[in-house]
Amino acid sequence: MSQLLIACDHGAWSLKDELVKHLRDKRGLEIGDLGVNGPDSVDYPAFAAELCRRIGRGEAQRGILLCGTGLGMSMAANRFKGIRAALCHDEFTARMSRQHNDANVLVIGGRVTGPGLAIAMIDVWLAEPFEGGRHQRRIDALDTLGPI
Repeated sequence: MSQLLIACDHGAWSLKDELVKHLRDKRGLEIGDLGVNGPDSVDYPAFAAELCRRIGRGEAQRGILLCGTGLGMSMAANRFKGIRAALCHDEFTARMSRQHNDANVLVIGGRVTGPGLAIAMIDVWLAEPFEGGRHQRRIDALDTLGPI
């Protein structure tokens, strides 16, 4: 089982490669890299779906998705039951996505976020625990909203 899955579209493949290197070399994590590995245009929903399905099957507990803005990947990921994908743009939103929202997928815009900030957000996101308590009640309520 991979500790962490990562996938992207053509809008963020070079950033993904930098993040994988950091996560493997500096953090010592086992990474399941689901692609893409080059600039050729692809459809982001397929990559979001693969990552979310693998999390749903228990192959990993968390994942990172990247596309140009992060918007498409976050929309696609949040269509899957049990996925709480958070599009973050700084360390504060990454921290809150874990503490208050128990986000299991971090989404980053590769064309709007540099590698230094992306690494800082990921490091915070991986380190922060979910606070539970009143926040758990809110997470539970998400599952009662029904399918989309």
